[in-house]
Amino acid sequence: MSKPGLDKWYAYMKSHDTAALWDLLHPDAVFESPVVHTPQRGRDITFKYLTSAAKVLGGPTFKYLGEWQSDAGAVLEFENEIDGIKLNGVDIITFDGDGRITHFKVMVRPLKAINLLHRMMGEELMKQSGATSQSQSR
Repeated sequence: MSKPGLDKWYAYMKSHDTAALWDLLHPDAVFESPVVHTPQRGRDITFKYLTSAAKVLGGPTFKYLGEWQSDAGAVLEFENEIDGIKLNGVDIITFDGDGRITHFKVMVRPLKAINLLHRMMGEELMKQSGATSQSQSR
């Protein structure tokens, strides 16, 4: 079974086309992961976290291992190795009737991988914030 939103997600993960990701996100999208303590609400912040995660996780060794679908969305199991740490996790994605992402939850294991991602995501988000601040000050 194929879902248009899920197909667009896979296409984004291959292309890293940020315009396509922006269009895929519902304006009220919510993002959750081990690197944030509370759900992040809204397209802007969800976009920021997902683009940062794609840069941190989306390297050449990233791969999806499995997929489980429901009427509301899908669970995608992934793995990668970063700095010698093998990580395993799932993306839990909910779509609206138009195929836009309304909720994106990431769960990762083991704890060493969570700690690594926490550090790397923080660094990537700081780079984005710096770039945003610089472009806003011009």
